[in-house]
Amino acid sequence: MNIANLNSTEIIEGIFSNNIAIVSKAITIIESTKPEHHIIANKIIEGCISKRNDTIRIGITGVPGAGKSTFIEQFGRMLTGLGKKVAVLTVDPSSSRTKGSILGDKTRMQELVKDPNAYIRPSASGSSLGGVTRKTRESIVILEAAGFDIILIETIGVGQSETAVHDMVDFFLLLKLAGAGDELQGIKRGIIEMADSIVINKSDGNNVQNATQAKMEFARALHMFPPKENGWSPEVLTCSALENRGLEEIWKLIANYCQTMKETGYFTKNRQQQNEKWLIQYLEQELLSKFYQNPKTKKLLPLLKEEVINGNTSPFSAAEKLLNALSTN
Repeated sequence: MNIANLNSTEIIEGIFSNNIAIVSKAITIIESTKPEHHIIANKIIEGCISKRNDTIRIGITGVPGAGKSTFIEQFGRMLTGLGKKVAVLTVDPSSSRTKGSILGDKTRMQELVKDPNAYIRPSASGSSLGGVTRKTRESIVILEAAGFDIILIETIGVGQSETAVHDMVDFFLLLKLAGAGDELQGIKRGIIEMADSIVINKSDGNNVQNATQAKMEFARALHMFPPKENGWSPEVLTCSALENRGLEEIWKLIANYCQTMKETGYFTKNRQQQNEKWLIQYLEQELLSKFYQNPKTKKLLPLLKEEVINGNTSPFSAAEKLLNALSTN
């Protein structure tokens, strides 16, 4: 089979049959910025989007050094041991200068990458904020259509807005450290309010007491925040991904959360709201793309930039001229 020459129908069939080579090809197509890939990417997503809705999407974030890769590998192996098919979407930060990315997550998860019931897809963040790529939502749809039960999404975790990943998962897990000055970082309202659970990792060796203390501090901090819209009270747990301890308790918490949210109807409501945000996000991306690709604005933009730089016109006036050029035939 020559994967390079497959049409959208054949790619969709390959996804449904869990052909990993075709799954990878499909994700490459939807991540592509080439115009010729745009139409086929839309057909692939359209064919996969309603395939299944019984999956669990878990976002995992934390500062560099919190042990995200080790946690995800051990957590993923535990889930495959329970008979689950697990897909991991990892995002490596792109250089703002070269636009390049190391994409080293497969080398950091050497055991999980060999698991036949697991799939790891590293991608570069590009210019996207929030530690997700521009096409992470679409990748999730493809992986779910391919039969994966649980999708783990690792964010960069370097202080960028985590709202992007929160808006595409069912459960948002914040990984923290103890005894490394990380406790103070955890009091920041935004990230704490989004978290459905806080997990203190590296609770092993001489750090067990610190982890227990950090757990108490975060639990107290959570009481200062108003209740979540869904009525869920986030819990603080400890674990040692290195020693493979505490991971089953985390999974039980996530499974309990999802079951509770399904019973209340919030699970479905949340996904519907996420689809609405997906529409708006895509619309904004396409409008911006059409703006920069329009021949009139392409010609006018550098001239108006020069006028703004030299103080001959205001940014507001320049923007109006560009928008008017875009709207006129």
